[in-house]
Amino acid sequence: MGEFFYEGHRIEYDEYGTGDRVVILAHGLLLNRHMYDRLGPVLAEHGQRAICVDLLGHGRSDRPEDLRLYSMPLFARQVEGLIDHLGLDVAVVGGASLGANVALELATRRPERVAGLVIEMPVLDHALAAVAALFAPVMLGLRLGRPLLERVSQVTSLLPRTHFAADLLLDLVRQRPGPSSAVLEGLLLGETAPHREERLRIKKPTLIVGHPRDPLHPFSDSGMLAEELEKGRLLEAESIFEWRFAPGRLDAELAAFLNEVWVDFESQQSVDISVT
Repeated sequence: MGEFFYEGHRIEYDEYGTGDRVVILAHGLLLNRHMYDRLGPVLAEHGQRAICVDLLGHGRSDRPEDLRLYSMPLFARQVEGLIDHLGLDVAVVGGASLGANVALELATRRPERVAGLVIEMPVLDHALAAVAALFAPVMLGLRLGRPLLERVSQVTSLLPRTHFAADLLLDLVRQRPGPSSAVLEGLLLGETAPHREERLRIKKPTLIVGHPRDPLHPFSDSGMLAEELEKGRLLEAESIFEWRFAPGRLDAELAAFLNEVWVDFESQQSVDISVT
């Protein structure tokens, strides 16, 4: 486990493997870095240095109840701060859902810090209706049910982590409702993703993993993104559960993609050095 401070707030992360081939993975909304407890070690076995981060307001990072601290640009800056903390010029950046959108945000704002992108379940144009329909009752429930949810959080936080699937679900109720509500409100006040015109300017190699039959993360968003990006590559998962419970195929696809990204990047670096 490691940590760094971003504008006075502590950000925690887990690290798997060593070396300069770094991939930073960010979790889904109201989840945490434990969703990569299985993937991190696998990537390390394939020569990657996987950094799995808890964004502000999530997991074991600081969780202030201030909605002004939560937005896609601010999350992207935290990832850039992590790149700086690690002493790197660039990293492959990716994530699922919220983490996917944060990676896209960083690629549009600071493309020079990104070697490649790993985008699972992006939340783009076709997801807006489902997001609005889901978030409004969740925010209301967090506010009205805060006393009960505080107690539930206290009790479930005492339970040890024993089973990957069960813990993914428990993590949704382990966190305190106040910070969770602030995260949702902050995100809804801002843009959920870079506009299409900004996405079209992304020139980084990108692996896009979409799930069929997922109403919150429509496969059409993944397909649209693959068409928009010059170096986008679309990979269809069997379902939203494949990478969590039968990850072999997708793990292998990701490892091969990351190796391609770094081989191309290192080759280009060598060319640049020889020219200068």
